[in-house]
Amino acid sequence: MTASPHQNPDLADIARMFDPARLTQARRINKMSKTDLHRKVGVSVAAIGQYERGEVRPRADTVRALAEALSVPPGFFALGRPRVQVEIAEASFRRLRSTTVAQQQQATAYVEQAWELSCFLEEHVEFPEVDLPQWAQPDCEDVPDPVTAARAMRQHWSLGTEPIQHLVYQLEQHGILTVFFSMKQDGDPDDKSRIDAFSTIALPRPMIVLTPDKANDVMRHRFSAAHELGHIVLHHGRQGTDSQLERQADMFAAEFLTPRDMISGELPRRVNFNRYEELSQRWGVSVHSLLYRSRELDLISESTARRAYITLNSLPRRPMPIRDYPGERPELLKSAIELLDGAGMPLIQIANDLQMTPVK
Repeated sequence: MTASPHQNPDLADIARMFDPARLTQARRINKMSKTDLHRKVGVSVAAIGQYERGEVRPRADTVRALAEALSVPPGFFALGRPRVQVEIAEASFRRLRSTTVAQQQQATAYVEQAWELSCFLEEHVEFPEVDLPQWAQPDCEDVPDPVTAARAMRQHWSLGTEPIQHLVYQLEQHGILTVFFSMKQDGDPDDKSRIDAFSTIALPRPMIVLTPDKANDVMRHRFSAAHELGHIVLHHGRQGTDSQLERQADMFAAEFLTPRDMISGELPRRVNFNRYEELSQRWGVSVHSLLYRSRELDLISESTARRAYITLNSLPRRPMPIRDYPGERPELLKSAIELLDGAGMPLIQIANDLQMTPVK
């Protein structure tokens, strides 16, 4: 959701109640620098900084100009609504070299707004309680290794050892808020520089953000979701280098999606792409992941794996979008909004209360 331009509260009152953090949030979600904003509003860069630090309140006419520049209603800047600030360090981003700080700030600003929407909805609709084992709580220091943790999570959620058919549904049913946020920029056909997925436990309930830009590949989408679950349960202490944390989350995801005690008996001992494709469909993971798993479990040699990757990259690929896979799309917030609409609280009322409007 983005802020709604349809309300027109008294600008003088908004100026008196001006919330500096709201300005920072709106600027970041629009991926603007202070310099970008000063050019649109006509005040100095220093003044923008003073507004965001709370050192100076903008005048009523400046509030209007800020609202127009950031495509929000003036009332968006008022104090008094639930909100939380999420710092970049509190989110587990895939550390892509080409992912900029501005992109990460944009993503955390989106999380803040998604959390505010969820808070409003939870006042009216009962959400599933967060269901994580004790060792996955933020104050616990005795965290198991990634493979043991993945097995323990399957046991805690009564998933057995068979393929997980509806992964995102399972996340949401166990209280993990899962949402989509598109990082796609107008006029930018290259999606390689955008964030693949990220998560945070800086909120009252954990949140996983998945990007619909990548949703034409359900296997990658599922692995990203499992990877972020790994960050949530393993890394509340944020110890180790980024590469170590990413590797641990990958190990968790591989074991969570394809338990080695089961998959090792099904993987071929020689590269067989027809068999890998069958297993890909059965377990809901990519052929690439299965090849990596085969090497990891010493079922094939390093040189064999390298040749197999080369062959795999030369083969045609058929897109498998998540729209064809029920249970792999985030539905919790959508379902809550639909319930409220059926109870006489339409989306426009939610938008007015939050000073937001659904993105078209």
